Amino acid sequence: MTVHTPVRRVDPRRPAIITPAGLRRIVLGSSEGERLAANLSHGPATKPVRSAGPFSRTTLVVTHAERGALTDGARQAIAAAAILATADTEVLVAVLGACQDDAAALGVDRLLVLDDLDSSRYQPTACVRWLQGLQTRHSPTQWLFADSGADGQLGRRFAVQAGLDLICGVVELGANALRVPANSRQDWLRPHAPVMLLAKAVASTKLPFVGLGLREAAPALPAAIEAGIEDLGLKAGDPQTLALEEADFILAAGNGVTDLPLFHSLALEVGAAVGASRVAVDDGRFARAQQIGATGKTVSASGYLALGISGAVQHLQGIKDCRHVIAVNLDASAPIARRADLTVVEDSAALMQALLGLVRKQKEGV
Repeated sequence: MTVHTPVRRVDPRRPAIITPAGLRRIVLGSSEGERLAANLSHGPATKPVRSAGPFSRTTLVVTHAERGALTDGARQAIAAAAILATADTEVLVAVLGACQDDAAALGVDRLLVLDDLDSSRYQPTACVRWLQGLQTRHSPTQWLFADSGADGQLGRRFAVQAGLDLICGVVELGANALRVPANSRQDWLRPHAPVMLLAKAVASTKLPFVGLGLREAAPALPAAIEAGIEDLGLKAGDPQTLALEEADFILAAGNGVTDLPLFHSLALEVGAAVGASRVAVDDGRFARAQQIGATGKTVSASGYLALGISGAVQHLQGIKDCRHVIAVNLDASAPIARRADLTVVEDSAALMQALLGLVRKQKEGV
């Protein structure tokens, strides 16, 4: 039995620097990585190809697509694979479900897409057999999965069925070693394993290079019977019962939202979890558990629609990990406009009424 010596625990949520190679590093008191990364941002607009091959090794990243796009966790796992890949290593990504993302920009050399995946069925055995087929065909030296949701479950199932060593919850990944939590205060430093499940924010997705970006249709999913399991199909959960940290779409209200019945009707129609700014919570219009910000909840939703929120520093800290932020505010120069991917200069009540009408009309048409 190998005995590992624990090292001081490093909080993965602690503010970190991004090295020139794109890896995330938590180095107390150091700003060298920040300066070098900043210098790289002023480089040429056209990024070089990481490697044109030939390839003799393969790192395979496996993930599920959500509504035609990859999750942040999947993008980070791909970035980690690309950053650590040597010149003779191909970054191969297998996606279960249709995917419209720019493979080259993500650092992917070859993308295998299973477009016709029936996401309404429970078929983990078939997915594991599909991966076993990829193992036979491509013989990857390493498998990477995001350690969350369906990706994490599939990675664990595959490793057990394939008889491969597995390491879960990797919070830091280096060229020759990795870091996983040992306890609340210490981490283990361990060598790589054939199958690794990566925690959030292991690597930056802002790469200094691109991949080859080749795209191929993946082999069909094999038929498999789940013994002892009756598939009753999918049933949408109530987003109002989700913890905000787990929500994929959040509708948030600020001081500019006065029509609360309209706001909650819109949230119900679009299937969004409800959040609020500190001011709206302090006024008693929302529960304290719905407060988003440095003194409330930190969220990482795919979509964040902020209505009537000016965007105090504390609130912006709470939404820094959201993928798409849309701000609706009468003030085009509000601080949240600098964080938002799209800013709509409009009265929040008018926009909510118009959006509610569109959603209901679309549902009636369906």
